[in-house]
Amino acid sequence: MKFIHLSDLHIGKRVNEFSILEDQQYILKSILTVIDSEEPDGVIIAGDVYDKSVPSAEAVGLLDDFLFSLSKRNVPVYIISGNHDSAERLSFGGRLLDKSGIFLSPVYNGEVLPLSLTDSYGKVNIYMLPFIKPVNVRRFFPESEIESYTDAVRVAVENMNIDETERNIIITHQFVTGASRCDSEELSVGGSDNVSVSVFEKFDYVALGHIHGPQKMGRETVRYCGTPLKYSFSEAKHKKSVTVVEMAEKGNVEIREIPLVPLRDMREIKGSYDEVTLRKNYENTNQKDYIHIILTDEEDIPDAMARLRVIYPNLMKLSYDNKRTRLCQTVGAAENVEKKTPFELFSEFYETQNNQPMNEEQTAFINDLIEKIWEGEE
Repeated sequence: MKFIHLSDLHIGKRVNEFSILEDQQYILKSILTVIDSEEPDGVIIAGDVYDKSVPSAEAVGLLDDFLFSLSKRNVPVYIISGNHDSAERLSFGGRLLDKSGIFLSPVYNGEVLPLSLTDSYGKVNIYMLPFIKPVNVRRFFPESEIESYTDAVRVAVENMNIDETERNIIITHQFVTGASRCDSEELSVGGSDNVSVSVFEKFDYVALGHIHGPQKMGRETVRYCGTPLKYSFSEAKHKKSVTVVEMAEKGNVEIREIPLVPLRDMREIKGSYDEVTLRKNYENTNQKDYIHIILTDEEDIPDAMARLRVIYPNLMKLSYDNKRTRLCQTVGAAENVEKKTPFELFSEFYETQNNQPMNEEQTAFINDLIEKIWEGEE
């Protein structure tokens, strides 16, 4: 049984105010070429299909074209919503699309029923678990202790009644503890959205979405496939790809990656203004690529962005690396942000601003407020 694992399409995304819809259209066509070549038994899209919960008309149109092209190939497609998607909007028409082989995860309702495929080795059960928060699960299982994201996913999985003698896949969109992030992903202060990889022990393959760099989590068969395009310059050195998963008998899973080549790459160029405008330097640069220029001049160059765009038309970002900026980067920076809880960070901020710690009443109020905010109750 062969699957193509995709995630985090972020259709409709703008990068540094540039629309990259044309780039997304190009890469989706490239993915269709891979699908034609590989002839998979199923295509998995593990969340963040859109970049916004209310996508633009152009973004909706592009996804519609992509799904229509997939339906013509008679390959089933399994799609869940991510934290950027509106689960309600993405699942609209799901029961109708089922007939075309496009399966959309419904809004989480406490029950996740598997979809099954069969080959010579038996059944493969596919469980589609959209992005969930503790509050989403707690309402259906009030008797369970659900305080963290790990608790939420654990309880959701425990109520799937998984037959461990068969091959099982879960598609989900969460931040698994230890994953390597980049700038284009949403950062949860204090790591409050962490999910332990241990909750996925019953699954033969875990198709993850949310993290933009392809990577395994603990074992080879718990994987983020990464985004098909680079969505920030922190991803400039990423090698984007399509993940191919082949399952034989239970316990035998092979994984490989097929590289994707974008319409325009993202690259960083560093040097003085004179160096980056030197003819021999820019003539060796692909002019259509998206560029981040880092100037090392000690003084700001007047109207540098406009002047440099004459040479680099897709200049997305301009920054400086000099004595002044390095000094600014070291003053007042919070340390170990991801290792501290939201309450610890707020307490430090309060004490810095007021030269005294919070009292008991303030501490209780902030703890309660943070809990409500993270659970989406306010």
